[in-house]
Amino acid sequence: MNDTATMDRNKGDATDRAVVDELLRRARAAMAAFADAGQARVDEAVTALAWSIYEPGRARALAELAVADTGLGNVDDKIAKNRRKTFGTLRDLARVKSVGVIEEDAAKGLVKWAKPVGVVCAVVPSTNPAATPVNKAMMAIKGRNAIVIAPTPAGAAATARAVEYMRAELAKCGLPEDLVQVVPPPVSRAVTETLMRACDLNVVTGSQNNVRAAYRSGTPSIGVGVGNVPVIVDSTADLAAAAEKIRASKTFDNATSCSAENALVIVDDVYDRAVAALEAAGGYMARGAEKDRIRETLWVDGQLNRKVIAKDADVFAREAGLGAAAEAARFFMVPEDGVGPDFPFSGEKLALVLAVYRAADFDAALARVQEILRHQGGGHSCGIHTDDPAHARRLAEEVDVVRVLVNQAHCIGNGGSFDNGLNFTLSMGCGTWGGNSITENLSWRHFVNITHLSTVIPEDRPSEEALFGDYWARRGR
Repeated sequence: MNDTATMDRNKGDATDRAVVDELLRRARAAMAAFADAGQARVDEAVTALAWSIYEPGRARALAELAVADTGLGNVDDKIAKNRRKTFGTLRDLARVKSVGVIEEDAAKGLVKWAKPVGVVCAVVPSTNPAATPVNKAMMAIKGRNAIVIAPTPAGAAATARAVEYMRAELAKCGLPEDLVQVVPPPVSRAVTETLMRACDLNVVTGSQNNVRAAYRSGTPSIGVGVGNVPVIVDSTADLAAAAEKIRASKTFDNATSCSAENALVIVDDVYDRAVAALEAAGGYMARGAEKDRIRETLWVDGQLNRKVIAKDADVFAREAGLGAAAEAARFFMVPEDGVGPDFPFSGEKLALVLAVYRAADFDAALARVQEILRHQGGGHSCGIHTDDPAHARRLAEEVDVVRVLVNQAHCIGNGGSFDNGLNFTLSMGCGTWGGNSITENLSWRHFVNITHLSTVIPEDRPSEEALFGDYWARRGR
């Protein structure tokens, strides 16, 4: 029996390797054909990929298939995501040079050339099975790489359709279709991990299991961390505007985004008015036994319940038995006063549920945000609604996250927006705080290698006195 199991596993390993070898062979051939492409040709390829999902009919078809395929999110918001993220990313990519010399610094005698990293393995999540593959492909092709998309089983049909659309647009331009490929069905962890080991760069968005597998693969890898965004509402906030932004962010695509708010920390002297504003914006505050019903519905045997995560509010309310008023709400609020494993609302929920904390003052609110992020979501992001720039700066100075958003709908602004300076992306690095290798939004720069040409410049050698003089004066030689 053990011998049979070993033979079956070896057969499976050989099959997986054969699949991956063929994907790599085609990808490298496509890269070779694309190697001499100039900037204009590269930008045409990137634009072709963008149009593959931005075109209204395809944006809708992919959104509908994604919801049908995964049961997560809603069609209208996925259409908006497919188009808005793609448009913003195209804007960013159209403004940069990625072929040949991309920077010259005469004072330092440096000239920098951008070159491809190679074949990219891109693991994509079920929450964004169409938008994320196109987003990563645009960045990879901007660097003249080829990319192989590894979908999750739940989102495989939508991802395959997105790749089909991208390949068709490349062919329309006379470009190699195999610059973009997808792992063929049946999708499996074994094939994905074999691909991770064979490619030149892994870029993983989704489960932490996949991120860790990429890091173990021996291939250079970029992963993302866990989201669990806490947002402060302080005494100076415009409460009505804050409530509208929180509602827009929390309800977008039914809270599938890792950047959606998971906790609000409201300063005591505006707490009641802030909750009233949130209720006016469509929030439903759980009271009494309703908190227990929401907890028992959202978690089953310690795991998030797929029957209610990323589902419409009325579906969640009916499943939890919350009544007609809750069914008419847009999202749900649960009062919480603890953080950690014994307080599940303090973690990421992937549902239209917000934990709401009351803090005595701003100092207490900041401390609570740090406590929440130490429990889950370290490095990812946090936010604040305030009219006090000093509060925003303290949050950025004292909290170990990559992004702090001020007076913004968090999930809409965190991955880039037309009214902030963050680049558009669907993959947010969390630094070493979140177990990641990058401390910024994923961009085209992560898909190129840089060659530095260094030439001789006038000597730049300060005297010993210039460098050590102050120290000698204070401490002696």
